[in-house]
Amino acid sequence: MSKPLTDHEKRKQISVRDIAGLGDVAEIKKSFNRHLHFTLVKDRNVATPRDYYFALAHTVRDHLVGRWIRTQQYYYEKDPKKITKGWQVEEADDWLRYGNPWEKARPEYMLPVHFYGRVAHTPEGPKWVDTQIKEKGKTDRNLAENISRVLYPNDNVSTNASQYCKTLSEMCVCARWSECAERENREQEFVRYDMCISYQNIICVYLNYVDADNLELGDVFIFCGLRFKDFCDIEPEKFQNKTNGITPRRWLLLCNPGLADIIAEKIGEDFLTDLFQLKKLLDFVSDEMFIRDVAKVKQENKLKFAAYLESEYKVKINPESIFDIQVKRIHEYKRQLLNCLHVITLYNRIRKEPNKKFVPRTVMIGGKAAPGYHMAKMIIKLFTSVGEVVNHDPVVGDRLKVIFLENYKVSLAEKVIPAADLSEQISTAGTEASGTGNMKFMLNGALTIGTMDGANVEMAEEAGEENLFIFGMRVEDVEAMDKKGYNAREYYERLPELKQVMDQISTGFFSPKEPELFKDVVNMLMNNDRFKVFADYEAYISCQEKVNELYRNPKEWTKKVIRNIAASGKFSSDRTIAEYAREIWGVEPSDVKIPPPNEPRE
Repeated sequence: MSKPLTDHEKRKQISVRDIAGLGDVAEIKKSFNRHLHFTLVKDRNVATPRDYYFALAHTVRDHLVGRWIRTQQYYYEKDPKKITKGWQVEEADDWLRYGNPWEKARPEYMLPVHFYGRVAHTPEGPKWVDTQIKEKGKTDRNLAENISRVLYPNDNVSTNASQYCKTLSEMCVCARWSECAERENREQEFVRYDMCISYQNIICVYLNYVDADNLELGDVFIFCGLRFKDFCDIEPEKFQNKTNGITPRRWLLLCNPGLADIIAEKIGEDFLTDLFQLKKLLDFVSDEMFIRDVAKVKQENKLKFAAYLESEYKVKINPESIFDIQVKRIHEYKRQLLNCLHVITLYNRIRKEPNKKFVPRTVMIGGKAAPGYHMAKMIIKLFTSVGEVVNHDPVVGDRLKVIFLENYKVSLAEKVIPAADLSEQISTAGTEASGTGNMKFMLNGALTIGTMDGANVEMAEEAGEENLFIFGMRVEDVEAMDKKGYNAREYYERLPELKQVMDQISTGFFSPKEPELFKDVVNMLMNNDRFKVFADYEAYISCQEKVNELYRNPKEWTKKVIRNIAASGKFSSDRTIAEYAREIWGVEPSDVKIPPPNEPRE
């Protein structure tokens, strides 16, 4: 298997690749036909003179683009969200200003999109009137863009209009369910009852990440008119779950070729298109040579990433330390704060017993906060401030390092995930829809410390709960606590280490120039924490000690790693797509190759 190209090599490859190749007439024809078929989505049977003109224009443009790319690459590393003095600072990133290459305009198929309005009862029947049409060419652009501008302004708010826009890509209807439900004569109404049921069938396939279970009749559009629970009670067979997945081609073969190679040596290469084949690795859990190979690949990835961190962050870390990583959106429910409390607890323990032998640990958090999400930005600032103190404390040395990974994105994920020893998946039970980061870490040989939430539940089912570090409240425990009432101060007063940590944050230990800098964080944790960080603190700290204990035994650690890799087959996106095809669309996958339209069929 070939090794993946470095970022520099990828950019170099792009810049020297002969994109247009306008050296002779044959190349011009080839480029022209390619644009006619794949850019304009036309063939000779339906193409118009206008289409031929645009195909030629695209051909000429390609020649110019090939030269321009070299200049454009200067901007490749530009970062729209930077960390400045510990704060996330946004820069304008108008990434659609030149259009979207994945969308092809079809101006011959234009439909107006109506918003708002009311139903008027006329002699001809119900009419939808007084609507607004959001077409950028006919109304103020700012008004139109407001709909998507506030899709998730603080990562905790969505709007009816923006959800409507998302749903409209799958359907063309804007009837209110309440208008159907309230009328007695459903066969003659503006939108008939049977049509509503039909639309419900369509929408239930696509709708995701909407808290529809708590919406009441008439709150929003048709898909939220009744609670999903009500629909499910009536026709449960129409509701099904499809666990999402990741592609092993990118998240193993491309980003971790060393691991892919040693797996292929043991079980062949079929696992790249049938990830369930990884189960064969269970036969090699006690294979001494395979254990050594897996551990060697992990250490090589860690050394490589350690060099990257030293170059980019000017922090020298111990490659023998546990690479403890939590990379995801910064959000209260994902509980980066719980991770931060553990870091401070570990720091205090080292300071208290400086001569004690600790398992060294490098804790990394990466992710971005929504621009308007104040608490998420404060979490970033707290973590970076803790890092400033910890990383410069000579008593601590290389036993603990704290790094915030700036501008977390796919290219950085491809570096950090293969190097991870421990994957932090610590959201409050019952709050995570699924997650895919946890799957990527599992496939790349990281062990998971997490709650029974999201896809962690299925990962534990596949690998066995004993092969993950599971801690904390289950969903039923959270529900019981909600009924009883959560009292953060009770934990604060009962747990001395937690009290010490919170007192340090609240008195400015990590922000001496601004002692009250983190008062909002402290106030939230003490008085208004919906995600119950303190309730899981004790169990989390105890579970982290189990991590340390196992890490002291590299052979047993690596055996668990192999069991996790072997159990990750379910989490391939190939399986997800196949389930959608069979169980929703009623089609079977096929390996028949359809030739491009410019090539003759056999």
